[in-house]
Amino acid sequence: NRFLELVQDVLKYLPEQGLLRVVDYGCGKSYLTFALHSLLTERAGREVEITGLDRNPDVIAECRRVTDKLGLKGLSFEVGDIASHQPPGTVHMAVSLHACDTATDDALAGALRWECPVILSVPCCQHELAPQLDSHPLAPLLQHGILRERFGSLATDALRAAALDIYGYRTTVLEFIDLEHTPKNLLIRAIRRTDSP
Repeated sequence: NRFLELVQDVLKYLPEQGLLRVVDYGCGKSYLTFALHSLLTERAGREVEITGLDRNPDVIAECRRVTDKLGLKGLSFEVGDIASHQPPGTVHMAVSLHACDTATDDALAGALRWECPVILSVPCCQHELAPQLDSHPLAPLLQHGILRERFGSLATDALRAAALDIYGYRTTVLEFIDLEHTPKNLLIRAIRRTDSP
C-alpha cells in the first residue's frame, strides 16, 4: 500500500520512544486508519494512541464495532468536527485522507496549531477557491469546467503547501496513487523543520 510506504518513510521524524499519538481527521470508514495502526504496532512495535475523527456517527459506530471485535488497543474513534477537536496531548502525526473541500484546511490548521512533527494530507474536492478564480489573464484556462476545476485544485494545493512551508515545515507534494484510481492523487507531506528555515 502506497500510503503505508509513505508512513514508513516518515517514521524517522517521529519520537523514537514512548507513546505515538496520531489523529486521522475525516477518517470515514477508516480502512487506512486500521492499516496505520497495524503498521505502527505490529511492524514498528510502537505503543500508539490513534484517534479517528469524523462527523458521521454511523461510520464512527461501525469503526468502533470493528475495533472492539478485533480487540485493538490504542485505537479509538470519535464523532466530531475537525476544527474544534482538542487532542489530549501532543499529536505526533496528523493524517487527513480525502477530507472534503475545506475540511482539509481545517485538518492542516489543527496540525499547525499542535505543531505536529509530521503531516500527511490527501486533499479532496477543492471547491472553495474555484469561484474566486475569475481573472482576465486566466480566461482561456477558466472557460472550460474541467480545466477550471483542475486548475482550482492545483492552485489550492500549491497554496496549502506554501502555507506549510511558511509555518516551518519541509513540504513535498507527491503522487499518492495512480490517476486511474482517482484524480485526487496528490499527497501533501510536511515534516516540521528543526533547523532554521
